[in-house]
Amino acid sequence: MEKIAFVMQLKPGFEQEYQKRHDDIWPELEKELRDAGVSDYSIFLHPETLQLFGVLKREDNHRMDDLPQTQIMQKWWRHMADIMDTHADNSPVTAPLNKVFHLE
Repeated sequence: MEKIAFVMQLKPGFEQEYQKRHDDIWPELEKELRDAGVSDYSIFLHPETLQLFGVLKREDNHRMDDLPQTQIMQKWWRHMADIMDTHADNSPVTAPLNKVFHLE
């Protein structure tokens, strides 16, 4: 099991909408993530910078790299594109974070 972390950027004024959309996460998207080997997935918001900090665990034999090709992920990206920084294909602009400390 591997834990990874990354940041994304929310557009100003969309804090509540981002929360609402994730409170109403689609069951088929949740299933797709789990089927790809993703678990214990959390996203945190920095209220001043509007950076979104994501952290998740993934199985050693995960299929996260296949998620961008799935219809449900592409649909989710289109659903979220109006409230966060995205690439031309609507995928969120992300930057990986390097682990510098861990306490188990």
